[in-house]
Amino acid sequence: MTIKPDIQGLLIYLTMAGYLLVFLTAVKFPKLAKAFFAGSFVLSLAGLIYRWTVVGHLPMQNMFEVFLFLGFCIWPIHILSRKILNRNDSVLMAVDAALGLIVLFPAGFVFNHHPQFLPPALQFWLFGPHVAAYMLAYIFLVKAAVFAAGGLILPSRGEQLAKTTADSGYRLVAAGFPLLTLGLFLGSVWGKYAWGDWWGWDPKELWSLVCWLVYAIYLHAHYAWPKRYSLQHVLNVIGLFCIIITLLWVNLSKIFSGLHNYA
Repeated sequence: MTIKPDIQGLLIYLTMAGYLLVFLTAVKFPKLAKAFFAGSFVLSLAGLIYRWTVVGHLPMQNMFEVFLFLGFCIWPIHILSRKILNRNDSVLMAVDAALGLIVLFPAGFVFNHHPQFLPPALQFWLFGPHVAAYMLAYIFLVKAAVFAAGGLILPSRGEQLAKTTADSGYRLVAAGFPLLTLGLFLGSVWGKYAWGDWWGWDPKELWSLVCWLVYAIYLHAHYAWPKRYSLQHVLNVIGLFCIIITLLWVNLSKIFSGLHNYA
């Protein structure tokens, strides 16, 4: 575990403290929690802007910057999710705050934050849209997996809970899947520009395709068997594991080596 004793670290830790306060106050003091949540977003934005000024390029290059960006996205996606799910309850706020803590932990305590030179292949206008599309998609899809896990863990609560969690999971996947598709498409276009081919069978590309296929199968299952809630939940959880492999294992494992190993 590595503590970051500088301005960047301070902004990350203050943001995490804000998310923790949201989690602790969401149920009993929801109005106060909303204020903490908005304040956490401001701090996360400050952290992202500070990183941008330090490195001199869009901070999405390595694992530290990716998780920093994910922490910044939590509050805006929380606001969108309230509209998508048509709910504004304290539990949703607490879950999203916990997610914020989880994604900022690697940025605050795991990954090195020393500035890195941006490789020539990344100096292209699709760099930001490609990475951002994936990161936004991942947050929506991880939130969907949270509902799916709830549906699998609490089957004794009845069919109504199963239906509610399945519906919430579907709405979030329906929001995240187009972004996932956009990220895959932009990556293919970028690959043609950077490496001369639309598809290079790189490990990152392969696992990104696996993720896309899992959620495509999930959407098919949702329409083909709308009342098979357990199947939908299982596919959502499988999708989560595929995201973890794509985002973390492919980048960090020595087993995989490819064109995307910039972290």
